Amino acid sequence: MYLYIKALHLIFVVTWFAGLFYIPRLFIYHIEANEKPSPEREILTTQLKLMTKRLWYIITWPSAILCTLFALWLLWLMPGWLQQPWMHVKLLFVVILFGYHLKCHQMFKQLQQDTVTYSSRFMRIWNEVATLVLFAVTFLVILKNAFNWIYGIIGILVLGILLMLGIRLYKRIREKNPNA
Repeated sequence: MYLYIKALHLIFVVTWFAGLFYIPRLFIYHIEANEKPSPEREILTTQLKLMTKRLWYIITWPSAILCTLFALWLLWLMPGWLQQPWMHVKLLFVVILFGYHLKCHQMFKQLQQDTVTYSSRFMRIWNEVATLVLFAVTFLVILKNAFNWIYGIIGILVLGILLMLGIRLYKRIREKNPNA
């Protein structure tokens, strides 16, 4: 039974992250659509609101809830994990992920009401938070070690820097070719 629960947990981790990766992208499109002239703006924002609502309530929230339920079930089956330092660090990242999720929910609600408070550039950077959490959690779970913090912090910082450089490069490409 353990392996089935673990498989279901992993499936819902994947679908939850899929939602968390895609929702900021839809936010970017919504923010950029808001800058278009009428009637294009209204057509795009109406469609993006619908897409975002479906993604958020049909995929992302249910996945987060099911992922958590299966995780709690796994911890109930394997209570010894709660004594492991790597699990403490993993749970800290899960709390961060839920904070990110809830902030995305707040952004979602604002955009559903046509309140734009963030730039598309901010959203591109914001989109990378989930990537950093995914890397950290994956290495923790696979290595089952609250690995040497110096290497872990350096690795996350290097990944963050590479992601920011990628965002800057993409911005330059878009400035040269707006259809990219």
